[in-house]
Amino acid sequence: MSEIANTPKAPYYAVIFTNHRTDGDNGYGAMADRMVELAAEQAGFLGVESARDSVGITISYWKDLKSIKLWKQNTEHLLAQKNGKSIWYAEFKVRISKVERDYGFSI
Repeated sequence: MSEIANTPKAPYYAVIFTNHRTDGDNGYGAMADRMVELAAEQAGFLGVESARDSVGITISYWKDLKSIKLWKQNTEHLLAQKNGKSIWYAEFKVRISKVERDYGFSI
């Protein structure tokens, strides 16, 4: 079971990245690990959740839109984006949403 991000009280933002991968790893696993590590170092980063079955879904949580914009412009992240388009993804979609409310349950 993957970790559920421990986000603060809303409001905050979610970047929802859904994708279909191409065949083979081609360096994807190492870069994906590096992107999580790098994102965690960015100002405004709140957490990340990821799952993969037939569709990959990664949701990163951010304090504000400025933090998301700065992350998108990060030099290493720009390289990962370029490789994503040319090597790793058959298709993807990014959605940015404001989280107005959240609640949950845990044993």
